[in-house]
Amino acid sequence: MTPAIVAAVLLAALLHAAWNAIAHGITDRLLGFALIGLGGMVPAVPLLFVVGPPPREAWLFLTASVLTHLVYFGLLMASYRSGEFGQVYPLARGTAPWVVALVGVGLLGEAVSAPHLLGVLVVSAGLMVLVFAGGRPSREQMRALPAAFATGLAIAAYTVVDAYGVRFTQDPLGYITWIMFFQGPVFFVVAVFTRRGRLPAQLAPVWKRGLAGGAISALAYGIVLWAQLSGALAGIAALRETSIVFAALLGTLLFKERFGAVRVAASALVVAGVLLLAL
Repeated sequence: MTPAIVAAVLLAALLHAAWNAIAHGITDRLLGFALIGLGGMVPAVPLLFVVGPPPREAWLFLTASVLTHLVYFGLLMASYRSGEFGQVYPLARGTAPWVVALVGVGLLGEAVSAPHLLGVLVVSAGLMVLVFAGGRPSREQMRALPAAFATGLAIAAYTVVDAYGVRFTQDPLGYITWIMFFQGPVFFVVAVFTRRGRLPAQLAPVWKRGLAGGAISALAYGIVLWAQLSGALAGIAALRETSIVFAALLGTLLFKERFGAVRVAASALVVAGVLLLAL
């Protein structure tokens, strides 16, 4: 966790919060995720001729990554249908770091120092507190929380898969290029078949925002994949989730969600965890 890696992952966190805010701001969830998928795929197409085909042994990682990413997007879409951005997003992202840490340390033998492990837990605690920053969730919002928790498990799954996939290939640009190429058109194809003749009119007011969100998403995850070459899987997973703090700010600025004392305290916990990770 060198200063360069910490700075890069914090930038990725900001970009990640930005594309999630764009996704949440497009009220037609299917359309939003369809455009974001395309936005990530468009820059990947010309890069295919630069990176070349992945090694045959990498296809297992790529297949598992695409499938877990699609599950993640589907669950996130379901969460955003009924949940508030400031509650759904923290629960989903706050679940992932400690699950990754458990899998990395307990099953995969990752070496994590005591300060870094404490940093992971402190970051996760701060993120989970943010779920209740706006008060106790309403009955309707409670329905979104199981999907948000499942989203966090999907995040942990693709994080572990991609960490080992990119270390195997030693080529983060090629790895993310093929992921974006394969997963990018899936939700758009679903939209084409379900919306048919209505689709062009529905795309007109939001296509620019959606494509921009997809490009930002691809850039953010590409930075994370590069950082994962360092091997600090649990620490990077936690540091990436500081996007929650950025998301809380965006929720306040863009969606008029109250920041309040609880979000201030939770953000302070997250910052403390980041400092531990930077030791």
